[in-house]
Amino acid sequence: MAPRIQHRKGSIMTTHAERFSLAGQAALIIGGTSGIGLEIAVGLHQAGARIAVVGRSSEKLAAAVQRLKDAGASPEAFQADVADPVALEHLVIEATKAFGAIDILVNSQGTTTLKAAVDVTREDYAGIMDTNMTSLYFACTRVGRDMLARGSGAIINIASLAAHRGMPLSSPYTVSKHGVLGLTRALASEWATSGVRVNAISPGFFMTNLNRDKMRQDRKEAALRRTPARRFGDLEELVGAAVFLASPAALFINGQTIAVDGGFLAAGLDGPELTG
Repeated sequence: MAPRIQHRKGSIMTTHAERFSLAGQAALIIGGTSGIGLEIAVGLHQAGARIAVVGRSSEKLAAAVQRLKDAGASPEAFQADVADPVALEHLVIEATKAFGAIDILVNSQGTTTLKAAVDVTREDYAGIMDTNMTSLYFACTRVGRDMLARGSGAIINIASLAAHRGMPLSSPYTVSKHGVLGLTRALASEWATSGVRVNAISPGFFMTNLNRDKMRQDRKEAALRRTPARRFGDLEELVGAAVFLASPAALFINGQTIAVDGGFLAAGLDGPELTG
C-alpha cells in the first residue's frame, strides 16, 4: 500500500501523482508578470493550481495574462505595487475574494543596480530594500496571517546566489537577499506548528530581462566560467523546485532553500573575475 500523506484537513494523498498535484490550490505570484515569476506561474498552473499574477506594469500584466491563457489557464491579474501597504492590503483582499483563500504565495519581486558600494546612495539602497525585502516581508506576514488562521499554506520566496555569497557591485541587493533567507528561516520556525511552510529558491544565472540588461558582458562570462554546468539556466528549469515546494510532497520541508544553479554554489566563488 502506498504511504498516506495528509496535505490539508480532510485530504489524504495516496499516489505519487497526487503528492505533486496542486489541484484545488490557489496561487498568488507577486512579481509574476515576467521572468522567473511568470515561468513559475505557468508551471503551477500546469500542476493544477489556479493562478493570480501581480505586477506594477499594466503592459507586462497584460502580456503575462496572455501567456497564461495560451498555456490554458484562466488567470486572475492584479496591478499593484506591494511596497505600498495600502496596495498590498487591497491586493490580498481582492485575491481572497477571487479564490476564497490563498494556498500558495510566491514572492518573486526584485530589482537591483550595479554600483560600487561607496557610490550607492540612500535612494538606491532604499529602492532596492523596499522591493526586495520590505515588500516581501509584509507580503509574507499579511498572507501568512490568513494561512495561519486556516492552518495550512505554502510560501516560496525567490532568493538568489547573492543570498549565499558576497557579490561585488551588488551590495544592497546582496544585503536584501541575505535578508530573504533570514526571513524564510525565521517564519518557518515560528509558523511550522500552525501548518504553514516557508521555503526559498535560489536561482543561479538565468538570462531574465533583469540580468540581460543590467549584467555586463564580462560578468556574464565570469558567471559561465564559475558555473560547473558551463551554461545559463533555462527558466523552465526553475519550475520543478517551485511545484515541489508548494506540493504535498514537501510537507515536511520547511525553512529550506533549493539552489537551482548548475552547481555554482557547490563550486564556490573566488578570484577576481567579478570585481571589475
